[in-house]
Amino acid sequence: MVHARSRTASGDRRRTPVWAGVPVVALLALALQGCQQPAAGGAGDRPSATAPTAPGAPGAPGAEGSSAASPARPSASPTAGVADGTAADDPCALVTQAEAERLAGTALTVGKDLAGTCTYTAPESGPTAQVEIFAGDSGKSYYDAERGIGHEMRPLDGIGDEAWLEDGSVFLRVSEQWVAIRLVRNAEPSRFDKPLEELARTVAGRL
Repeated sequence: MVHARSRTASGDRRRTPVWAGVPVVALLALALQGCQQPAAGGAGDRPSATAPTAPGAPGAPGAEGSSAASPARPSASPTAGVADGTAADDPCALVTQAEAERLAGTALTVGKDLAGTCTYTAPESGPTAQVEIFAGDSGKSYYDAERGIGHEMRPLDGIGDEAWLEDGSVFLRVSEQWVAIRLVRNAEPSRFDKPLEELARTVAGRL
């Protein structure tokens, strides 16, 4: 380092650093530059935050290949069994209470399901009325019995694979499924021919 020589009053020579004459402003500038250097392990060494992954993108929760479980699928329709050919399992699902009441023209109690049949009956305070639905083997047996004793039956077009109407009853078949609907009322049977036909058409659409 280059030194300037100065002389004291005693005559001794002393060496003084050259930057003793550097302006104070320049020294302050150097000090500030040193303070602005990032410290080791500080914020400058930290990785930047990762942006959240959009739903459905690879690695996002619920995306294919991720560990998140997929949403549960809706369960099957409660009437799927009728369409699958198991009408005998729930004959009351083929004709609702409201439909049975519309056919009988009076209020009926809740249907009772027993051995492939569903029966709606009038309350004790009401008129004599009953609607019976025979499904599966019981429906076919009822049809065969009515044929066997020679009851007159009239064919109905456009209902299932075949359909037949007699006084107070209607029979229909869709594939191998047979259904018979019987109405008991103290009234002229022909009065209920049209309601029976309409109900048979509705039931056929459920098989």
